[in-house]
Amino acid sequence: MTSPDSPTKKAHGLGTPLEGTPAPPWDPTAPIAAPLCLYRPTVLPEWVDYNGHMSESCYLLVFGDNSDAFFRLVGIDEGYRDQGGHSLYTVQTHIHNIREVAEGEPLRLTLQLLDFDDKRVHIFHAMHHGASGDLLATGEQMLVHVDMAQGRATPMPADLQARLQAIAQAHASLPMPPQVGKPMGIRRKSG
Repeated sequence: MTSPDSPTKKAHGLGTPLEGTPAPPWDPTAPIAAPLCLYRPTVLPEWVDYNGHMSESCYLLVFGDNSDAFFRLVGIDEGYRDQGGHSLYTVQTHIHNIREVAEGEPLRLTLQLLDFDDKRVHIFHAMHHGASGDLLATGEQMLVHVDMAQGRATPMPADLQARLQAIAQAHASLPMPPQVGKPMGIRRKSG
């Protein structure tokens, strides 16, 4: 699945490239890529900072758009939100910036489902240069399925859990990315 290059502006603020696009029907017989490759944007001028490369906040923006593509793959779109009052919210993100990327350069995002339970989804994004394949950044995220009216976590419906299970099975043979779960801190030499 690919999507337009630039985010859309909505009356409520910044939108995502897929906002307003309904989730396609789930096909349980369709092959599932490992990892998923759902989003291939180009670095936009508004993503570039005064150092001449993509700004740190825009890495999160792009990972968020990749999450949105994943949500739609599993059936979470505006209809899911509006009809059931549920959505996935990000509760934790850890980004590793590895290489710079400049305006106009192509990106290729992948997504690996690391784990899930009835209320949480643990995913891993990898941002690659679309031409060279170089790894530019990674993003690890914990998502929670939320009842928006009550403002708290709630179990996902069985059909959503079944879709996540199918993806988890397809991703089970992938190695754990080395950035997963890495603590942040200043390493000091002893002595």
